[in-house]
Amino acid sequence: MHSIHLHYTLGHRSETQELAGKETALLSHPLMALLQALADQGSISAAARQLSLSYRHVWGELKRWEDVLGHELIVWEKGQSARLTEFGDKLMWAERLTQARLAPQLEALRADLERTFAVAFDPQAHVLTLYASHDDALPRLREQAASTGLHLDIRFCGSVDAIRALNEGRCTLAGLHTQTHPEPNSHTAKAYRDLLQPGLHKIIGFATRTQGLITASGNPKHLHNLRDVVLSQARFVQRSPGTGTRVLLDDLLANEQLTASDLHSWAAEEPSHTALAETIASGRADVGLGLESAARARRLGFVPLVQEQFYLVCLKSALDSPATQALRSLLQQSVWRDTLNTLPGYQAQDSGQVQSLRQQLPWWTFQRAKKTS
Repeated sequence: MHSIHLHYTLGHRSETQELAGKETALLSHPLMALLQALADQGSISAAARQLSLSYRHVWGELKRWEDVLGHELIVWEKGQSARLTEFGDKLMWAERLTQARLAPQLEALRADLERTFAVAFDPQAHVLTLYASHDDALPRLREQAASTGLHLDIRFCGSVDAIRALNEGRCTLAGLHTQTHPEPNSHTAKAYRDLLQPGLHKIIGFATRTQGLITASGNPKHLHNLRDVVLSQARFVQRSPGTGTRVLLDDLLANEQLTASDLHSWAAEEPSHTALAETIASGRADVGLGLESAARARRLGFVPLVQEQFYLVCLKSALDSPATQALRSLLQQSVWRDTLNTLPGYQAQDSGQVQSLRQQLPWWTFQRAKKTS
């Protein structure tokens, strides 16, 4: 079985229109063009002239493709015109059938690629790559930003991994959510202290959001806090390691003098709030820590435990870039704040405002070395 690989060409519209005048197929392959020219012309030399190629090039490509495919493509008989073998004819039949069947999908794909690449050539458009924890507000922000010419390339991952991606240059912004002013000895501080540095990173206000216990509809086990979860031995579904919610859970457990080992955890760990809510809705688990918006969307029970801050983090060098400024401007507009405030558990707070890293996350202490006499 041979594999199929697709590719596309990119050029000025005038060049594309000129190419379209020569070749109408939306998807093309150089071998198929060679075989069609041979079928039309009956000789390599005539086919080469039709394709504006040299005889040597056409001959070499035919032999190369015969080696690659393991079949002869041309029948050579003395005194007869060159013609395709049965295998060559079947290749051409497969090409025609594919073009006929896939024409609508290929045209839609071509149009989508053209629209997407138009952004790259638009000096008024901006693209921002954002790695962030799973969050219900970000898809709405992406949709609203696109209408203004700002395109958010969002990659969902845990908050810890998002900050690492920022520090490694894989994104411009990273999403981070924490309790308000977490303690210096908290799990949150331990997770992020070595990843964030005052003077190097800048944080931008985004929103507050509510996390709590997501339960089955009506909260049949009457769970009101994590101690209830432990005492009832309710099946608890965990988020994946490295997620901000997993870090938050460790802090909430510590506040009640509990640990993760006290929970009757379900075997599988879920990568997102949506997946966690679905696990509970399906009855495979009784409870988990997640977003109020995820619970409300599936009409599940919800017990609020903490209101946390969601920040966008960038390197100081990227703070004044046109793309980051465009995002900050959008976040400060009333139309975005109104959109955010309609999402259960969310509230716009300092949206788009640059905030002090040391004030919001006061974990760093600096000691001056004593001078020696």
